Amino acid sequence: MNRRSFIQKSTLLTSTLFISLKSFPSSLFSIDGLVSGTVTSKGKAVAGAVISDGYSVVQTDKNGNYEIKLNEMARFVWISTPSGYEFKTESSIARHYHKPDTAGKLNFDLKPLKQNDNKHNFIIWADPQVKNKKDVQQMMETSVPDTREVIKGMGKTPVHGIGVGDLVWDNLALFPAYDEAIAQIGIPFFQCLGNHDMDYRMGGDDTSDRTFQAHYGPTYYSFNRGKAHYVILDDVRYLGVERTYDGYITPTQLEWLAKDLQLVPKDALLIICLHIPVHNSVKNNDDFYAVLKDFKNVHIMSGHTHFNKNVIKNGIYEHNHGTVCGGWWTGPICGDGTPRGYGVYEVNGTDLKWYYKSTGEDRKKQLSIYVDTLTNQKRLIANVWNYDPKWKVEYFLDGKAMGTLAIQDGFDPLAVKLYKGDKLPNPRPFVEPESTDHLFLAHFEPSVKKVKVVATDRFGEKFEAEMNT
Repeated sequence: MNRRSFIQKSTLLTSTLFISLKSFPSSLFSIDGLVSGTVTSKGKAVAGAVISDGYSVVQTDKNGNYEIKLNEMARFVWISTPSGYEFKTESSIARHYHKPDTAGKLNFDLKPLKQNDNKHNFIIWADPQVKNKKDVQQMMETSVPDTREVIKGMGKTPVHGIGVGDLVWDNLALFPAYDEAIAQIGIPFFQCLGNHDMDYRMGGDDTSDRTFQAHYGPTYYSFNRGKAHYVILDDVRYLGVERTYDGYITPTQLEWLAKDLQLVPKDALLIICLHIPVHNSVKNNDDFYAVLKDFKNVHIMSGHTHFNKNVIKNGIYEHNHGTVCGGWWTGPICGDGTPRGYGVYEVNGTDLKWYYKSTGEDRKKQLSIYVDTLTNQKRLIANVWNYDPKWKVEYFLDGKAMGTLAIQDGFDPLAVKLYKGDKLPNPRPFVEPESTDHLFLAHFEPSVKKVKVVATDRFGEKFEAEMNT
């Protein structure tokens, strides 16, 4: 994106946002609260399509007709795009919603996909978090072409993306820069609200998402592709004081989610995307897990932490992703040593496979290794950033198999080198190394000349790293 284009887009967004906010009442309908319409595709009715205002959930009848009684707080009416149809987008940004108007009629027209979508892929971008033009330039020069190249390698397989929050870094005028990145990637993209995507000093939680909604629509909704059901949620609660927030899923969302999931087969693959990790940072996560209790194939996609961590809790697999921005655009890795990058997911029916793609690196790069010298021995450290308990991590000394490496919490040596200290990194010295639980250690004799580590993921794929000592 050239500089003039970026400035023009930023100016346009700033003007648009102020206009939108001035005309954004607490309720967007001035009718009797009833909205009706039809869902069609190529002139034919689409039966069973799900329509919602964020409070009620209805389905179209055999003639493709629906009627919904809007909640007085409703701001949008959206369609949960059925499997087999294209996502409606505008420059690749998802536009699956309408604002209610005085006509009381909202129709949705769907375009069929050209191929079966039981096999499809998706990309998870966590925390691009651009603050200024330099950050934007890095994103455009590194993350965008890397993601585009990965998608190119997928051929004709349907693929979409989801940004799991902190699209920008408190500078909401940079939303067009994020949009330009998505447009260049060129696939349908859905957005989650992050704590750095909110309006502050405008009231409480109910007003903190006004700019985001004016730009991206509802902050929670669902859609379908193949045998997978996707849910976007807002789990950032603004507490009304400057940048104070916590992880919380409102009762309104949980009630809506329960209604939405009543229409989803219990054996579906359920993908839930949000910003703050659920397993340890959402205060009412027990209430959330209770809504999901009948589903046995659930994966949560989160960001926020700026490190990579996989957690299985209550039978639910949560993927907490490393960031697109790495060390807040000051270095190539996150605080735990995970390279800046993103998640790549492959869906086949209700089966899910995945890997973490490091920006600028081959997809086979899934670990880093280090060797340091101690008093009478040497120490091997391997960082396997997308590790979970079904991985196996083995090591070899001078070609001899030595078995599995011992897992241990600790700090990634490169993260310590790049980020530890009051003046590092420049210009954002607040970035610090993070202790991680995906390090593996072994000690060996100083006479060893070569070490190799082989990490095998849960799908049987092997990844290697070796070095001379």
